[in-house]
Amino acid sequence: MLYLVSTPIGNLGDITLRALETLKRVDYVVSEDTRKTGFLLKHFEIKKPQISFHEYNETKNLPGILRLLSEGKEIALVTDAGTPGISDPGFLLVRAAIQAGIQVTALPGATAFVPALVLSGLALHSFTFRGFPPHKPAQRKNFLAADADSIYTLIYYESPYRLKAFLKDCLDVFGDRYAAVANDLTKFYEKIWRGSLSEIIQTIDAEELRGEFVVVISAPEGRNSRPSKAANDLSAKR
Repeated sequence: MLYLVSTPIGNLGDITLRALETLKRVDYVVSEDTRKTGFLLKHFEIKKPQISFHEYNETKNLPGILRLLSEGKEIALVTDAGTPGISDPGFLLVRAAIQAGIQVTALPGATAFVPALVLSGLALHSFTFRGFPPHKPAQRKNFLAADADSIYTLIYYESPYRLKAFLKDCLDVFGDRYAAVANDLTKFYEKIWRGSLSEIIQTIDAEELRGEFVVVISAPEGRNSRPSKAANDLSAKR
């Protein structure tokens, strides 16, 4: 049996009872980063052997994990934070396990883009999650242009090293749409910038950016709703 176990995106208190019970019961924990997962397991006093599984070794380690599953071992797949497979390793293992006739189940839990979308104040009824954009500017603009006429709220992940360049590309491709940028969700210093893209770019220009960011962008004017009032900066304790 393969369990896809969602882990907290920041606040360790967000882990579910079912996730803890599963991690205690399985034979192995397959981890994107064994050091980070080791910290999580230690915090909850769980001792389990780990198997490394990330984008650079997933093809190599896949056969061994499938062999253990075929032998009847119970395995939990976790990533650094959030739900396995959502812009994180997991897809190859899930697909291979299904094709091999191995039972797979997913334990609901944290995913960064959901609270970011809800807190953005933008339309929730229809949205498109696009994950991480390409690193290179030309490829990134082409990636954004594919959704320039989308009628849905758009959601992206971005690193602190490329966030400013990404937002400027969004302004060039989409125009000055309303947006929200979320950082440190669920943590003590949770922060969300809301406003037009140009306003957010100006606000964060002097900021020292850390952690991963979720960027939520409205559909073209008139095709989706936007908040009647925008708070450019919100910090909340979690």
